[in-house]
Amino acid sequence: MKIYRFAVVLCLFFLSCDQKSKVEKAVEEIPVDIKVERFDKVFFETKPEDLAKVKRQYPFFFPPGNDDAVWLNKMQDPIWKEVYTEVQKRYANFEPVREEFNTLFQHVKYYFPKTKTPKVITVIAEMDYNAKAIYADSLVIVALELYLGREHKFYQFPNYLKQNFEEKQIMPDVVSSFAYRNIPPSADKTLLSQMIFEGKQLYAKDLLLPDYTDADKMGYTPEQIKWCEENENYMWRYFLEKEMLYSADPKLNTRFIAPAPFSKFYLELDNESPGRVGAWIGWQMVRSYMKNNNVTLPELLKTDAKEIFEKSKYKPKK
Repeated sequence: MKIYRFAVVLCLFFLSCDQKSKVEKAVEEIPVDIKVERFDKVFFETKPEDLAKVKRQYPFFFPPGNDDAVWLNKMQDPIWKEVYTEVQKRYANFEPVREEFNTLFQHVKYYFPKTKTPKVITVIAEMDYNAKAIYADSLVIVALELYLGREHKFYQFPNYLKQNFEEKQIMPDVVSSFAYRNIPPSADKTLLSQMIFEGKQLYAKDLLLPDYTDADKMGYTPEQIKWCEENENYMWRYFLEKEMLYSADPKLNTRFIAPAPFSKFYLELDNESPGRVGAWIGWQMVRSYMKNNNVTLPELLKTDAKEIFEKSKYKPKK
């Protein structure tokens, strides 16, 4: 009997591997050639008297209402010029990142065939960590000043933010932006709905970034992922016992969904926990749903949160 069970498990394993390889082989056959424009170089290497030419070439970066003095000051500001120098040191050769974009959008086109191949434009923006990488249909905008490495001298941010200022986070950030644009907005503001909303975009990373670790997808350290895995059952019982799942209390978003140094259970374990554990639990729900239902990724993104929860058969690991 033991030999039979082992044989079944082995067959399932190889079947899974073969299925994955079929998908990846199909992905590799999809023609994608991402074009990259280094607007950061164009802007900071342009002479002030030639600003008008740059504005004509990239009008979407120069909204009306801003005086030219704003852009001229940034061009010549010693601090921003130093930021530009540091960006060029780190990304003098952007080809490895461009190749990652190619691989990413081969996967995107496999699951979303009608998606246009976007142009990637690199910028040096305003150190806005809420807009590090933006997918906008035909364009992907990447703010390179926020991918210089967590220990860079420019970063006066808390550690939970700085830990994601790494090159390795460019693709996960792009997928987040892509997924958010493809998940329909919902009037349901319960904690459960928000958890599954976040779980959807994290599951998109499972398929679009198959070679990335869970830590990379979540923006966690490996230790933070381990903490969630070891405390999954406890966290789930906490949400149930406190009757939080169907609560629309806006404070729950701050406590368990929004980026934060830690999650707020109001217990001693808070300081050990990473932020956004509600998003991580939502991810496990969505994974369970996809395991138990024959649904495509585009269909998943449009499926109601309550339906996902009810059909997920989610049970945390003990």
